[in-house]
Amino acid sequence: MRVRLRPGGITLEITMFLKQFVASVAAVLFALFAFAGSAWAAVEVNGADASQLESIKGIGPGLSGKILAERKQGNFKDWSDFETRVVGVGEKNAAGFSRGGLTVAGKAKDGAQASPDAGHGAKTASRKQVGEAGNTSLAKK
Repeated sequence: MRVRLRPGGITLEITMFLKQFVASVAAVLFALFAFAGSAWAAVEVNGADASQLESIKGIGPGLSGKILAERKQGNFKDWSDFETRVVGVGEKNAAGFSRGGLTVAGKAKDGAQASPDAGHGAKTASRKQVGEAGNTSLAKK
């Protein structure tokens, strides 16, 4: 920024450098927000590749390989099918994967509360709704 003194007062003149700087900062901020939005996107197990699966906390190269190998036999029908077919995945870590944004057949795991960062518009069933659906183990007593 340059300051020019004139007989009638002070005039600030924005130089080309400052304009370019502001444009660069705006571009960097836009890129960061765009990346942040995509970093928390839901990952569908029936369509994800290895790198997408590995973006879920707790899924590394070994487990993503097992998931992909099992998926070659056919898509996973639901979370129970996923847990049964993939060696090394149980109820507890499946719930963690779901909280991290993993979905099976487009659904989050029942009873796994989505983390605030992994909301993605997914609707979570309330305890009352779960009880009405027939799963009384999670229904409020």
